Amino acid sequence: MKIAITGATGLVGSRLVAQLKQQGHQILIFTRNPSKAQRVFPASAFSNLEIVQYTPQESGDWQQRVSGCDAVINLAGEPIAERWSPQQKEAIMQSRQIGTRKLVEAIAMAENKPQVLVSGSAVGYYGTSETRTFDESNDAGTDFLAQVCQNWEAEAQKVTASGVRLVILRIGIVLANGGALGKMLGPFKMFAGGPIGSGKQWFSWIHRDDLVNLICQAIQQENMSGVYNATAPNPVSMGKLCQTLGEVLNRPSWLPVPDFVLEILLGDGAIVVLEGQQVLPKKTQAAGFSYQYPDLKPALAEIVK
Repeated sequence: MKIAITGATGLVGSRLVAQLKQQGHQILIFTRNPSKAQRVFPASAFSNLEIVQYTPQESGDWQQRVSGCDAVINLAGEPIAERWSPQQKEAIMQSRQIGTRKLVEAIAMAENKPQVLVSGSAVGYYGTSETRTFDESNDAGTDFLAQVCQNWEAEAQKVTASGVRLVILRIGIVLANGGALGKMLGPFKMFAGGPIGSGKQWFSWIHRDDLVNLICQAIQQENMSGVYNATAPNPVSMGKLCQTLGEVLNRPSWLPVPDFVLEILLGDGAIVVLEGQQVLPKKTQAAGFSYQYPDLKPALAEIVK
C-alpha cells in the first residue's frame, strides 16, 4: 500500500514508520521539518519513503500528494506536556483542529481517494474522574482537553462525506522509552520515586508497540470504523503504576512525588497524569485486537530492560 502519515517523527510515528517499512509499504511523510525527518529516516535505510514538506494549517500544493494514497494516518499535534499559556493552548487546539481540517480537505479534493483515514484523538475526550469508568460509548467531558478532542474528532468525521472509511483512536498515555514515562523514570532511578499526587487517580496506558499494531489493524481491517479506545485492557491507579515501576527498576517506590514536581517535568499537561480517567477498550477488543502487552508489569519490563 501507499500510506501517508502526519506526525511521523514523533514517539509513535517513528515506530509506526519502521513497522510499515518492514511490511513493504510505500510511505509518504508530511512534515514541517524535512531535515529532521531525513535524520530520523535516512534514505539509506528507508528507500521506500518520501518526505514532503507541508504547513499543516494551510492549504497548499502538498494536498495534491494525498491523491493515490491507499491510507492516511493523522498523528500530528502540538505537544501537550508544556506550560499552557494562552498561546500554547491555542496551538494545541489549532494544530489538531485546523491540521485535521486541511488533511480532510486534501482527501476531499483527491482524484484517487484513500480507502481509510486513521486519525488520532485522546482519552482526554472523556474528562477526568477517580470513580467513573469510560468506554467508547461515553459522552465527552467539559474541560480543555475534552474540548480539544471533540473539535479534533469533529474535523475528522467530515471525511466520511467523501466516502472514506474513518477510524478514530482515542489514545491513552503511551508507554515507551520517552514521552511521559521517560520523564517519570528520572526520580525512580535516583531512588526518589513514588506515588504521584494522590496515587488514587487512574492511569490508562498503552504500550507503543500495541498502539502501532492497532493502527496497522485499523488500516487493513475493512470492518473497523468509528471510535476505538487505544488503551490496554487493564488500566491501573497511579499508586499501582509507581509500585510496579519500582519493582521493575528494583528501586524503592514509597517516597511520594509532590504534584509540583510533575508539573515542573510536564507543565500543565501534568493534568493528564495527576487527574486521569479509567478507560476500557471494549470496542477495540470486540474488533478482535490482540494485545502484546495487556498487563503493566511486562510492558514496563520490556521498555526499561
